[in-house]
Amino acid sequence: MSWLAAASSTVSTESTQQAIGYPTLFVLVLLGALVPVVPTGALVSTAAVVAFHQTAPFALAMVFVTASLAAFLGDVTLYWLGRRGMGSKNGSRWLEAIRSRAPEERLAQAQQKLADHGVAVLVLSRLMPAGRLPVMLACLVAKWPMRRFARGNLPACLAWAVTYQLIGILGGSLFPEPWEGVVAAVALTLVISVTPGVWRRIRA
Repeated sequence: MSWLAAASSTVSTESTQQAIGYPTLFVLVLLGALVPVVPTGALVSTAAVVAFHQTAPFALAMVFVTASLAAFLGDVTLYWLGRRGMGSKNGSRWLEAIRSRAPEERLAQAQQKLADHGVAVLVLSRLMPAGRLPVMLACLVAKWPMRRFARGNLPACLAWAVTYQLIGILGGSLFPEPWEGVVAAVALTLVISVTPGVWRRIRA
């Protein structure tokens, strides 16, 4: 009966991880959308590695739903706060936070792309490191209504969650131990996040 005891222990451990992990993932991704200093992509990839090694049939699906929902709600909330700042005479700290991470050159590029391609730019901006806030600010400057932004941002968040979850699944499938997959997934997401900045410096 030792195998039965081991199986019961595994299920109990996974249930505890899920009870703690999904709410934690939701809060951190939501916080990362509002305060863009949390590496949300790495969080999703890490959660996907852990889910990949679990026996629960819907673990990966839960990671996808949790991450995409938190990202969507965070983006919509930040956009709403930005709109309030645009309408206020004194602005707001949230609007200033968006502006500080959207240099004039990148804002001009985002405005041009937004004018040429519309909603499709939102999807690409979510997948590009440091691309989300310049496009969001461009939407604010263009006075997009909340409904239009939310409609374009939903597929952007879904595509973002899928992309980073696939990175986690790749890391989990390459290594037998979950911690090895976590290290690989985090390293890959960090490389992806710093590559555009390094490339811009090289060009400059």
